Order: sequence, then structure tokens, then C-alpha cells
Amino acid sequence: MKFTKMQGCGNDYVYINCFEENVEDPSALAVKMSNRNYGVGSDGLILICPSDEADFRMRMFNADGSESEMCGNGIRCVGKYVYDRGLTDKTTVSISTLVGIKILELNVIDGAVDTIRVDMGEPVFKAEKIPVSEGGNEIVRKTIQACGENFKFTCLSMGNPHAVTYVENIKDFDVEKYGSVIENDKFFPNRVNVEFVEKVNDNYLKMRVWERGSGETLACGTGTCACVVASVLNGLCGRRTEVELLGGNLMIEWNEENNRVYMTGPARYSFDGVWLA
Repeated sequence: MKFTKMQGCGNDYVYINCFEENVEDPSALAVKMSNRNYGVGSDGLILICPSDEADFRMRMFNADGSESEMCGNGIRCVGKYVYDRGLTDKTTVSISTLVGIKILELNVIDGAVDTIRVDMGEPVFKAEKIPVSEGGNEIVRKTIQACGENFKFTCLSMGNPHAVTYVENIKDFDVEKYGSVIENDKFFPNRVNVEFVEKVNDNYLKMRVWERGSGETLACGTGTCACVVASVLNGLCGRRTEVELLGGNLMIEWNEENNRVYMTGPARYSFDGVWLA
């Protein structure tokens, strides 16, 4: 089976072109291929599929085999793949996901996609839609305890659930210790992606992320969007803010007129391969 390894800001996935390949059990395959010692090594598996409602369909599986609703870094790589590999000649591409159709604007340089601007949709704040186990139309500065420490979280969905909190020194913060506990807190019935954020100034944030099903990753697109939305709600940044991740930087805009969040960032190839197992 042919595959392509790609990454967006270091958030790396194995991509399979399902126009050419057949994947019978993507959950099991995600576990095997994502293993960094015995497999390809990745944060998960993404399938590029035909769609009846959009130009393409994306399915995304975490490293533990669980299927996720959306992946911001992953969808940028899908946009680059379908254009660079000749599956489309459009520079505006629609991609179907479990949380609806996303529109990608491809920035093409010398015949190849360099950066991609993704319409990530509107943030969702209602408790039952995130979901969280209690709350109303907005969960801001909710106290959750982990490992004897209290954290104040702002919770929202960007197609998948996010909990955003703030720390003073992101570089030395123990993301694994606290993220692994908060991910599975009873407040989050479907588990949660946890974003730890340090404010640099009104238009620049630093973020590290613990992704449900994958652990700490170098970047998370939906998480970066959630980080900026939460920071606006907490009065910590402007609506157009750059976010520094372990794997690179993303520019996020929360448009005040249409309430939609836009993410701009790179997508890169790592290598092509053949899965013999």
C-alpha cells in the first residue's frame, strides 16, 4: 500500500490516497502505522477519499485508532496533496469532514502549494455541543484540578473539544503530567484536547498541546484556533494573532463580522513509502 508522510508545523500524519488504495480497517491501520518504533511513526492516519458533497473527503484517525472530527494541520496537508499530485487544479478546494465542509484557499508558488488558508468555521460554546458535562452557553475560567493543581479553563469546540488554560513559563511546563490527566477528566465525556498557553503580547501567543488519543504533538490546528478564541474571550489578545507552537507558527483570525475562524499555515512533504505489512 502506497502512503505519503506529511507534516504541518511538525504535526505529522500518514496520508493514503483512497482514490487508488483500499483501507478496510483504518482504525487498526492507524495504530500500526503511527507507532514510532515499529511503524512509520506519526500522530495518526488521514485518508483522502472521494466525496459526493465536496471536492474531497478527509477521514482522520489518532495514533490510538480513535477517529477524530477534524484536524487543522492535517487538512492543510490534504490541500497540498490533492493539488500537487494532480487530483485537482483548483486553488479553492472544498473538503468534507465529520463536522462539515471546510473551504481551503491554496497559495501556489512555482506550481506547488506553499501555505493554505482554511475557513475553520464558527467556534461552539454551548456545553452540550463541546461537549462538557455541565455549564451553559459559555464556559470561561472553569476550575479543574489535576495532580493537586487548580487550572482555570475556557472550553469550546472547533469541530472537536478543546480546553484552554494559561501558564507563565510554557517552555518548562510539564504538559504530559497535567495534559494526560485533564484529557480524561470526567468533565469531558468525549475526552478533550488540552492547550497550555503563554501570552507574549496582544498579538503573539505561545502554545503547547496535549491531543486526545495522541499525547503531546508539535502542533494542533484546531487547538491553535481554540487558543486564540479563548484568549480573545479572556481579554488576552486581538482577533488576529500569531501563535508559536513547538513545530512552527500559525496565523489565526477570528473574524468579528461573520464569527468565523481562519487559519493560515504551511504544509510539507516528508517522504513517500510503501507499507508492506
